[in-house]
Amino acid sequence: MNYPDFSDMWYLTEQLTEHSKLKCEYGASQEAIGAVNRAKEAIQKAIEEIKALQPSEDVQRREPNELAAIQALRSDGPRSLYDRIDRNKLADKMEGAILARFAGCTLGAPVEFWSIEDMEEWAKHLGQSFPVTEYWKDIPKPFVIRYGKSPCSAYTQKGMDGVPVDDDITYTVLGLLIAEEYGVDFTVEDVGKAWLKYLPYACTAEDIALKNLKAGVAAAQAGEVNNPYCEWIGADIRSDPWGYICAGNPEKAAELAYKDAYISHRRNGIYGEMFFAAAQAAAFVVDDPIEAIKIGMTEIPADCSLYHALEWALEVGPSNHDYRAARKAVDEKFAGMSGVHTNNNACLTVFGLMMGGTDVTKVLSEIVAMGMDNDCTAATAGSIVGAIVGKSGIPQHWYKNFNNKVETYLNGDEVQEIPLDELTHRFLKFAENQ
Repeated sequence: MNYPDFSDMWYLTEQLTEHSKLKCEYGASQEAIGAVNRAKEAIQKAIEEIKALQPSEDVQRREPNELAAIQALRSDGPRSLYDRIDRNKLADKMEGAILARFAGCTLGAPVEFWSIEDMEEWAKHLGQSFPVTEYWKDIPKPFVIRYGKSPCSAYTQKGMDGVPVDDDITYTVLGLLIAEEYGVDFTVEDVGKAWLKYLPYACTAEDIALKNLKAGVAAAQAGEVNNPYCEWIGADIRSDPWGYICAGNPEKAAELAYKDAYISHRRNGIYGEMFFAAAQAAAFVVDDPIEAIKIGMTEIPADCSLYHALEWALEVGPSNHDYRAARKAVDEKFAGMSGVHTNNNACLTVFGLMMGGTDVTKVLSEIVAMGMDNDCTAATAGSIVGAIVGKSGIPQHWYKNFNNKVETYLNGDEVQEIPLDELTHRFLKFAENQ
């Protein structure tokens, strides 16, 4: 990817700020303020010029935003595997997918975006092996509150009492609420209504979309107004409910994911949610996580950048012998890309699934050890491997302290804390009645 050289941008901004402060201290406030305002105007002009640039014709052809156009560019795929579902195992698999997702998220959340070196040092300090094969024994600043609700201690072995709050987990519940209130034929407009009703705040692309909705922007346009984050990971972390609801039906899962993603994302941001939803749906039928990944790929354009990134991951993955090699490969391949982009994080997820196979502990531990947006990547991989092995294939230490409750930060007392068995049953009801 040929990104501009941004290496000196932060330095220039800091120099502008500090020299201006200094001259204000020396009595030249008006002159300094004038220079700063002129700089702001120049930056804003550059931003508007950049925003006005249009995607190349090649990108528009290869990476459309409309569902019919996306589907026209897919490679051959099974579309539906629903007739192959083992009904006797579906409940166990549904519980496994949800439990492993929540476990991956909870393991990664305390060390989200930590460097590999910092995680290694922290594990050494705690006397834990690394990659960690159980929840962290402790975490710095255990009393810091995440998402206004759960202290960091709630993500540790001794402090855990329920699934602690996280955006990945909250969006899983929100997806279920959308399907329950509007049916599986919900529209993008329905997603917007649900966001305004249930979602108190959001981050990056979701934050932009939510603010646009509150300002009266139509749901169909909320993801494209002033949104430079529209290809980041925020949509693909919302993929899981559609994979659960459409267990065994990757095409339908991708269609629901498309409608959910469209409110906040475009192009590869949308494809990320479609891809993972389809892979998760396939995982309820297949026995190999990589087979699920390959099926998921058949639901996105075969010439988009995400598809090519995944092809690369599948090709080089066998040469990655540990988390360090996997992270190094991604850093080199996607140099300059945001650490919360869809494409690079998707490759880390694939690498973890390749390393761990159907060993839930190895999948989660290796992915978290790779760093970057590791609560998201581990959660998504957890859905896939958990659906394959079921609850019966997950070591109990990953869920014994969930204590049948899931915390969210959604609006409404009835969705602030939900019994885990009830959540599983509600998803299972959809899966059984496709």
